[in-house]
Amino acid sequence: MKSMEEMIKAAQAAAETIQKQMTESQSKLDGIEVEGKAGGGLVTIRATAKGRIVGVAIDDSLLVPADKGILEDLIAAAFNDARAKADDVAGQEMARMQQGMGLPPGFKLPGM
Repeated sequence: MKSMEEMIKAAQAAAETIQKQMTESQSKLDGIEVEGKAGGGLVTIRATAKGRIVGVAIDDSLLVPADKGILEDLIAAAFNDARAKADDVAGQEMARMQQGMGLPPGFKLPGM
């Protein structure tokens, strides 16, 4: 039978392994890009699966001062589309990581 000290050391080692895997997963998410579009592709926003915006592309046809409000709405819509895709990809990646660690589906790790 293991002593209490051995069990505590094993638990600490497991926690350190999970923390390392979480850090690696978060880094991986920041390297995965998704694209959100609005207005039939007139506005495109690229974001990482972690939600960091890495680029905005606006079709030249939208660069009309009178259409400023429409352009602003399309940018917001493209951002929301990119964010929804980023959340979806992040959820899939985290589920894969948790499955690889033998955690049950839907298990919420602290800090996630």
